[in-house]
Amino acid sequence: MPRMPDDVLVHFLTEPHVGVLATLRRDGRPYTVPVWWLWKDDVFWITGTYPRVWCKQLMADPRCSLCIETLIPVARHAEVDGDAEVLHSDAYDIWPVSRLLAEKYVGQNKTENIPRVDAFVNNMNTEPRLLFRIKPITWRAIDLTVYRGKKADREHQERNRGLT
Repeated sequence: MPRMPDDVLVHFLTEPHVGVLATLRRDGRPYTVPVWWLWKDDVFWITGTYPRVWCKQLMADPRCSLCIETLIPVARHAEVDGDAEVLHSDAYDIWPVSRLLAEKYVGQNKTENIPRVDAFVNNMNTEPRLLFRIKPITWRAIDLTVYRGKKADREHQERNRGLT
């Protein structure tokens, strides 16, 4: 499949698509959960709370994958593998990034939604919250609007062209 052009990927990463985070259970099986994410400073930021299963799993084993996919307005897919660095609120100010996440998803970056964002962030402040920074090791960004098949599929199609 065609790789997503860099300018399209940059724009795609500003949009509020829900991601699916894959972490590892103790027995090595994957665990997936939908998450809000923020692409900033060449890393993905995700916030969670200490009691959540996926947060405990990332603290025990930082290896993870984040998959972001949408069909609207067009089909696009980006996925990264990386290691999550845990940032605790007693050693790192998690609130500026947490606020940006709320602005992206709750506020949709519209000024008229600031009261909703404020209320959401105030609620977040009542929880035992932490932040994860995921630096991508491997990227897969695909423009699903153009499908030509994998190389082996294209070669097969070329060999069989005209045989029908």
